[in-house]
Amino acid sequence: MSYSPHAKWRRSSVRQRALAAGYRSGLEEKIAKDLEELEVSFRYENKKDIIAYTTPPTPHKYTPDFVIPNGIIIETKGIFSAADRKKHLLIKQQHPDKDIRFVFNRSKSFLTKAKSSTYASWCEKHGFMFADKSIPEEWLC
Repeated sequence: MSYSPHAKWRRSSVRQRALAAGYRSGLEEKIAKDLEELEVSFRYENKKDIIAYTTPPTPHKYTPDFVIPNGIIIETKGIFSAADRKKHLLIKQQHPDKDIRFVFNRSKSFLTKAKSSTYASWCEKHGFMFADKSIPEEWLC
C-alpha cells in the first residue's frame, strides 16, 4: 500500500462528522455552526452563487463555500494549495467586484516546504482579507 500524507485527514472523525452533516471539512462545519449561533443567514455551496472564471484558455467554475447577506464570500481552507492560490488570483482578476475572504485553520502555515512565505503573507501580498478558525464579527456587519 502506498503512503498518502492526507490519508489520515480523509479518515478523521471530524471530517467524517462534517461529511455526514453535508460539509466538506470540519472547518466548514464549524463556520456554519458559528454563523447559525450568531443567527447570520448564509448559503453553503449554493448553485446560485457559482462564479464563472477562465483559466486560459479553458473556462472553469468556482462555487464559494459561504456567501453571507452583505455579499462577502467566505472560503475556508485547511490546505491552501498552489492550484487554489492560482484559481483565486484568476477570480480576483476577472471579478474585482467580488469580496472573497479566507478563514484558515492556521494562516501561519507555510505555502511550501521552503518556508519562505505563509498563507497570511500570500493573502496580504494579493489583497485578500483572512482570519484563523472563525469569521471575525466585523465581517458580518
